[in-house]
Amino acid sequence: MTFSIADHEYMSRAIQLAYRGLYTTDPNPRVGCVLVKNGEVIGEGWHERAGEAHAEINALLQAGEYAQGATAYVTLEPCCHQGKTPPCSDALIAAQLERVVIAMQDPNPKVAGNGIQQLREAGMQVEAGLLEAQARALNPGFIQRMQTRRPYVRNKLAMSLDGRTAMADGESKWITSEAAREDVQRWRARSSAIVTGVGTILADDPAMTVRLPGTERQPLRVIIDTNLSTPPAAKILKQPGRTLIMTSSDDDAALAQLQEAGAEVVQLPQHGERIDLSALLEELADMEINEILLETGATLSGAMLEAGLIDELIIYMAPLLMGDAARPLFKLPHLATMQDRIDLELCEVRSVGKDLRVIATPIYK
Repeated sequence: MTFSIADHEYMSRAIQLAYRGLYTTDPNPRVGCVLVKNGEVIGEGWHERAGEAHAEINALLQAGEYAQGATAYVTLEPCCHQGKTPPCSDALIAAQLERVVIAMQDPNPKVAGNGIQQLREAGMQVEAGLLEAQARALNPGFIQRMQTRRPYVRNKLAMSLDGRTAMADGESKWITSEAAREDVQRWRARSSAIVTGVGTILADDPAMTVRLPGTERQPLRVIIDTNLSTPPAAKILKQPGRTLIMTSSDDDAALAQLQEAGAEVVQLPQHGERIDLSALLEELADMEINEILLETGATLSGAMLEAGLIDELIIYMAPLLMGDAARPLFKLPHLATMQDRIDLELCEVRSVGKDLRVIATPIYK
């Protein structure tokens, strides 16, 4: 299918609009829409918050009666089912559009091509696949959750140039610069949940919150705590929003103390010495968690990587050396030969303050 230069420009604009909802649409996908008639933009919209109007509706409201005969550029197939808001496909049909250009089909089984079919049956010209890769990059977690019942997991790590994350006694503040730590806040803000292990809670007592000006939403905080060792006075339990503790313990006294301190506790099956990590991700997917930021130590990060459950690594590399006695980036005891190694595909390397930020995806055999 051939798209014009103008088609590319208008869809690029729709993708830009969708990014305005980067921090606010969760658990819904980020979507943008542009309405064009006679070579002029007559309406623009994006999905701003879950439960509010979708991108197409906002664009149609801006265009008003001029929408008749127009072309819509939408980053995701219009929904055709009743959710918290009415179907967007019905609104596009009622507006009597002439053409709809869609970047990608909706992976939600409730839609999955049905919206496109409904528009075509109404007599509209519908074309799909324009800038699909860019549209998919908007919603990796939503897409993965719909297709595999698993959130998209990013593992954030900070290390020295020689690959160390803390001194032998656990001291780690601060390896990276203030600019890198501020950058982490943006990754937190776009995430549905921040996941850590109880070891990090015991060692650092972090708050695990988003501390950006104008923050509207705090991600769910999740502690993986097999034996319910989280102190009821932990700082993470005193923050706004929800904190969830995932455990396999049946210690009723500890559970009651943590619930009284404000935690929600979910019991999961145990696999080996810790809770079943695959079951953990399935549980979070059922809670409509799209994107996870994993912020934890070498043991849990290594276990998640060995299990093939990390989709993306975000590694901040500071220009300093910490020595071979310091703690490593991952604990991977089962990698004994070069054949066992985990290869990475580099996606991006850039400077953040005085540090380097490396984004890579594991290549699982």
